[in-house]
Amino acid sequence: MFPLYFLGLLFIAPRTDDKKEERESGKERESGKERESRARSERGSTGFDRGDVLEVPRAVFTHYGVYLGGGRVAHLVPDILPVVSDDLHAITQTVSNTRFLLGILAKVASVRVDKVEDFAYGSEIIVNRTDKLVSRPPLQGEEVARRAEKLVGPADFSLLWWNCEHYAMYCRYASSMSFQSAQFCLTARKYLLRRASAYLSAALGVFLMVYLDAVSLFSAFAIFFVSINVWMAV
Repeated sequence: MFPLYFLGLLFIAPRTDDKKEERESGKERESGKERESRARSERGSTGFDRGDVLEVPRAVFTHYGVYLGGGRVAHLVPDILPVVSDDLHAITQTVSNTRFLLGILAKVASVRVDKVEDFAYGSEIIVNRTDKLVSRPPLQGEEVARRAEKLVGPADFSLLWWNCEHYAMYCRYASSMSFQSAQFCLTARKYLLRRASAYLSAALGVFLMVYLDAVSLFSAFAIFFVSINVWMAV
């Protein structure tokens, strides 16, 4: 009897473990199916997946945000109001043009969560266009959304170094970049860094030096320094 009992322990115990593993894997499959079902439902109601980068063309620039699900978008917006007021109700209202412009000048912003309709502001929404422009693959949608949610709150702002596009690119590709900023710098270089600009800066410097009666070795050196740097940058 003892050998049979010993063999029973060897073969019965694993079956119990197998059943436990089957139950756990079954629960995982069910939870996975639930997540897929919610994702399909979300996709069908809004057309967006959690972690999608949404673009909205404006008159001068394109605004970027990260879709969080449930009709909500996280986006970086220049806003002066959180700096000068503690009124949460007023802060959560749509950012006005005045708040927006003063935020740009003060270099302050906030990552806020708004409805898709408020984010779009009546404009067409473009989805994940940057996936075709960026060489590195995007992160998983859930990870993108988590990164976006983690940064919600007050933030610094810079038109060239940290704007809404930098924020969205950082969340989706783990690297902050802005095609708009790069294009602006190229355009500025094209029109400003010319030989004519070097001549103009030298002539303007001499004119101001004479007009202001500020002729000195220091002012002459300053004019030469600016003009030669513009010339060398061409």
